[in-house]
Amino acid sequence: MLKGIDLPVSRLCTGGCPAGEYGWGNVDHAQIEGAIRRAFELGVNFFDTADTYGLGKSEQNMGEVLRGVRTRVVIASKFGVRVEGGKTFYDNSPEYIETALHKSLRCLGSDYIDLYQIHYLDGVTPVDAMMEALIRHKKAGKIRAIGLSNVTLEQAEMFRPYAEEIASFQNHYSLAHRDAEEAMLGIARTMALAPLTWGSLGQGILTGKYGADVHFESNDRRSRTIYDNFYGDKLRKNLRIVEAMRPIAEAHGVPVAAVAVRFILDHLPGSVVIAGMKSPAQAESNALALTFRLTEDEVRVLEEISR
Repeated sequence: MLKGIDLPVSRLCTGGCPAGEYGWGNVDHAQIEGAIRRAFELGVNFFDTADTYGLGKSEQNMGEVLRGVRTRVVIASKFGVRVEGGKTFYDNSPEYIETALHKSLRCLGSDYIDLYQIHYLDGVTPVDAMMEALIRHKKAGKIRAIGLSNVTLEQAEMFRPYAEEIASFQNHYSLAHRDAEEAMLGIARTMALAPLTWGSLGQGILTGKYGADVHFESNDRRSRTIYDNFYGDKLRKNLRIVEAMRPIAEAHGVPVAAVAVRFILDHLPGSVVIAGMKSPAQAESNALALTFRLTEDEVRVLEEISR
């Protein structure tokens, strides 16, 4: 359960960044719609997007596919990444919250958003001003719950006076990126917030389909070295993690990607894993993580190799 939301959420959440149909290589619109639909058919009722994913395209795609089952799903979106005049910057001001929220509602084709999250902190807007605006929209029924995203333990502490108003937080976390683990455990424990993980498949490197010769075209963000999971020493380490996952996947009769998701579920208490997908087949692969559990020995092997 997420605080403020009556519908229990699945521990697997469909990540909506690829649904923006931008920056992930060649993306087929019909396949994206099919992936969202297939995830729901397989029991995933939690869908995460943001206004900046395809500049509203992701919200539109999710809204269209889920419109007929709106009361049976939990839709999360985010605000705070503002694109204007060809420049991208962060904005948490109450004025921009008003603008961003109503734009997201229009894109989703919904009169409410279940979980509305602060995508990134702008470092300028006072927490009080931000939260007072969000609480006002919550009381008006436009949002049901408030969430944080991409916060350190110190930043989360600034929101402690409003802990009862906040349901969750999400941070970058996977077998390929465990840097935030201590902070995530601390936030979850001290503020009683549900931890959500993004980048849970390491932008795809943890699916097992890439090797040392991995290459991306220029229309794929992963062609940039800032996505270090695919470059240098980080790539070599990630490929060793994948090789450690292969026998575990074979033992459970599931794809490698399902093991990567299951590690988080079994290792991070109370977590919800956000995993993106571009096709129904990928939705099926991710959902298999809900059908088994890792043994203590398997968790230990993966914990040690990814440390």
